[in-house]
Amino acid sequence: MPTELTVTLVVVVVLITLVLASIRIVREYERVVAFRLGRLRGPLGPGIIWMFPLLDRMVRVDLRVVTLTIPPQEVITKDNVTARVNAVVMFRVTDPVQSVMSVENHAVATSQFAQTTLRSVVGRADLDTLLAHRADLNEDLKHSIAEQTEKWGVEVAVVEIKDVEIPEMMQRAMAREAEAERERRAKVISAHGELQASHELRDAALTLSEAPASLQLRYLQTLLELGADQNSTVVFPLPMDIIGPLVRAVDQATSGGHAEPAPPAPQRKPGLAVVDRNLEGESR
Repeated sequence: MPTELTVTLVVVVVLITLVLASIRIVREYERVVAFRLGRLRGPLGPGIIWMFPLLDRMVRVDLRVVTLTIPPQEVITKDNVTARVNAVVMFRVTDPVQSVMSVENHAVATSQFAQTTLRSVVGRADLDTLLAHRADLNEDLKHSIAEQTEKWGVEVAVVEIKDVEIPEMMQRAMAREAEAERERRAKVISAHGELQASHELRDAALTLSEAPASLQLRYLQTLLELGADQNSTVVFPLPMDIIGPLVRAVDQATSGGHAEPAPPAPQRKPGLAVVDRNLEGESR
């Protein structure tokens, strides 16, 4: 009786041990690719699954998005500029069976293929495209990598170029080019401003010529502004047709009245006639 009880207890313990050893818990974001005696059983999970010891072997596959950093790659661009480029690839497994059956390690395979594709795609672009049009290069990289990894049951979600390192000499050349471009824009803006100012001055001159009294008012306003500054010397321009007769009279007086007849005075502009009449009235 004791012997039979012992055997029964041993059998029960062995069965409990086998049951406990056969239980596997698969998380919601995982799948298990199981093999029984070398033959595929298919993806299992999530939840509790049974794996018999010595008969079954399983491979866990993570279905979450994996972030893979591509190490810096030495690349020669289309315009023969050496650059160091690194990128990041985000992918996830969509077919657990293919990710195990088609490739030994899908993460390593994706990383290696992404490195070679990065060198190939960047080598077909020039430096300006690499610096200013990364979105197009990212889309090209994603399409090229996804075309290969789709056979492995891997879906590429995002491919982004992170950093682009160029030689210091090239950086200085680009800085000089940017500075020259800014100077060019400044000169163009200044020229446009002068052109607009000349147009405004022309319109103002036309307006003053239509109303001669406005020119006299402008003179008086200028005198008022100069007087407000408390300057000891005031230089105020006067038209030659106003001060011309005075200069000729002084020359006649100094030469004893034998001065040659002066040439006829030029025709006065309408804008100066009012000023001249005012000066003559003051002299009277």
